[in-house]
Amino acid sequence: MKNWIEAARPRTLPLALSCIFMGTFLAGYQGVFDGRVFGLACLTTILLQILSNFANDYGDTQNGADSLERIGPQRAVQSGEISPESMLKAIIIFGVLSLVSGILLLYFAFRQANLQAFWWFLGLGLLCILAAYTYTAGKKPYGYAGLGDISVLIFFGLVGVLGSNFLYTHRFEAVNILPALSCGFLATGVLNLNNIRDIESDTKAGKFTIPARLGKQKAIVYHWILLALAVLSILAFVVVRGDISWYFLIAFPLFLINAIKVKKLDNPDPLLKQLALSTLFFVILSGLSMLF
Repeated sequence: MKNWIEAARPRTLPLALSCIFMGTFLAGYQGVFDGRVFGLACLTTILLQILSNFANDYGDTQNGADSLERIGPQRAVQSGEISPESMLKAIIIFGVLSLVSGILLLYFAFRQANLQAFWWFLGLGLLCILAAYTYTAGKKPYGYAGLGDISVLIFFGLVGVLGSNFLYTHRFEAVNILPALSCGFLATGVLNLNNIRDIESDTKAGKFTIPARLGKQKAIVYHWILLALAVLSILAFVVVRGDISWYFLIAFPLFLINAIKVKKLDNPDPLLKQLALSTLFFVILSGLSMLF
């Protein structure tokens, strides 16, 4: 059980939930909330994140990125604690669980709405499952081509925030793209820290992430840009709205600390958890800013 819990990577779950929380807070700001939608959205997101983590463990071992030379935490399949066959079965199980949870979520979200929205979101959910698996698994994982950052920006930002908000409100507001981008840039920052840590092992395995392509120093500059864009996006949203409080500013020093430490630390692994939790804290403060 310990090996499975470690393979699920619980420290990534706060980051996954951040986009759902942001979409929910935006809905509350718009005067809409449904507890069943919120609970099922959180459950579906957790299941998808665990699916993604299992697929990452499985795929990186199969494709050579997780080796004995890797600096980060030891992976379950690579270490032999969990067999590839068992991990593949777990991926299938969590894929099915994600689909079932997602269908229940869509039922409660759209039971009194146009069926067209249900089918659109079902297709989006299937795309999320496919993206979670093919990031590092399969014959041509897109993470190995350096497309992980844009994928995280889309799914942890735009899809996560705007999609969850639509489940409540059944409408799209263009200005909500700004807080969605803010979440997406911060999630991409977490991925970037992970990839900075793994530059050497990724390069040897032919996994050409953005840090592997840029080198460590330029990847650090890229990290600063991601954090700056996240800050600017939420500031722009608040200015455009004009009736939101500024409690979220309390979280900004945490991003500054992260940016400073990534320059100083040889191994940025401790900063992944710090940025993930800081992102969740920032989202909660943003929600308070909208509601009070």
